[in-house]
Amino acid sequence: MVQMVTELLRAEGHEVFPFTTANAALAGLEEHQPELVISDLYLDKTRPHGLEILAKARALTPPATVIMITGFGSIETAVQAMKKGAYDYLRKPFELEELRLCIQRALSYNDAISENVYLRKQLNRSLKFNQMVGASPPMKEVFKLVERVANSDNTVLLLGESGTGKELVARALHFQSGRRFAPFVPINCSALPEHLLESELFGHRRGAFTGAISDKKGLFQEADGGTILLDEIGSMSAVLQSRLLRVLQEREVRRVGDNTPIYVNVRVVAATNEPLEKRLQEGTFREDLYYRLNVIPIRLPPLRERLDDLPLLVAHFLHNKVHPATGKPYSITRLALAALAKHTWPGNVRELENAIARACALSDNEIIQLADLPPALHSLAGASPSAAQESGDLAPLPQPAAAGKPSPSPLEPPAEVQAAPSFDSIVSLKNYLRDQELAYLNRVLAQVEGNKERAAELLGVSLATLYRKLAGEG
Repeated sequence: MVQMVTELLRAEGHEVFPFTTANAALAGLEEHQPELVISDLYLDKTRPHGLEILAKARALTPPATVIMITGFGSIETAVQAMKKGAYDYLRKPFELEELRLCIQRALSYNDAISENVYLRKQLNRSLKFNQMVGASPPMKEVFKLVERVANSDNTVLLLGESGTGKELVARALHFQSGRRFAPFVPINCSALPEHLLESELFGHRRGAFTGAISDKKGLFQEADGGTILLDEIGSMSAVLQSRLLRVLQEREVRRVGDNTPIYVNVRVVAATNEPLEKRLQEGTFREDLYYRLNVIPIRLPPLRERLDDLPLLVAHFLHNKVHPATGKPYSITRLALAALAKHTWPGNVRELENAIARACALSDNEIIQLADLPPALHSLAGASPSAAQESGDLAPLPQPAAAGKPSPSPLEPPAEVQAAPSFDSIVSLKNYLRDQELAYLNRVLAQVEGNKERAAELLGVSLATLYRKLAGEG
């Protein structure tokens, strides 16, 4: 039977490693790291060696998919094998076509699992630093610290002016950690009055106060297993500070109007745009809470301290944007970029993003001129907006890079020029379009965390069509 199955699979183009004894098979698993294992449940009559092979096959990295073959009197053991991770089982005697179909299903299942792992890795990579952009020494330090502490459950305190990207750092900490598949819940503590903030954070019981018409879970419960970001933590009242301290100490919350504690497993990231030491001196912030929050402080530099990143940030904000009239990607003149570099940016990266968005909206074409920038920046370039309109000298922007990667100087032309494809590398238009479509489908799937039903809905196609296109069948 081993010879028959081996010949069948090799005829279909598979690489096959046949074994007829349990010891040889167990050693072969380690050596060959197979994708699929087909094993008889009983290699001899003494005991079900197939279960040992199953256990070792499933312990591989990545785990192998296993099909068990069993005799008529061993169905109960086969069911046991299924419970231990076997993909399917065949009962002897079986038809070759039945075996072929079972193998085909198992390999398709394997491909689906591999695709899911790949998409999750792509999602993790895309969310690694979310939209954090920078290659300057201060930002490299931030990236390095985020990587070092992401997997820790210690509380993090983010310090930085408004607009420096504190929420982006909090998201990066979450999506790089083992909590990445649990919720990330942000809340601005200064945006709500005390009684509403208390209800939002800790929840309430029905009838706890006027308007509490039903039980409500708090954000700490919603974030269970994940991360909660408490932005503008310095604005929290003394009462709420006391309740938050208990959450950090005891890992439990009490809903408003309820005496029963609820255990929560949440990592707390706090953020503030003003030094909490000032609040301590004023007596408006608890010292014990401060030390609970300030376990791992991360300071985000203001944009004026990392102006080397400005060209990269501009390229990031212009990336994939095209002018609605011309359909061409945006570029920016050297004069306009020089004006941006001389501004002090009190609103930091958020202010820069808004300035670029305004320039794109006001620009007559795809070239952003000095006149398209906010009026406060016009005098910084040392030239009038009308003079800028006459200049076609464009600033060569760096390609948007991954976080922490150095970027080329904006004053030098790019070092790499894409070569024209050779005739050997040219593919048919049909294959090119299929590859582009597949790449787009995978990007959409990454954004919806591999949820094919949601992807099909967003793409406006049926689920069957999506599966067919993913399989490359048009």
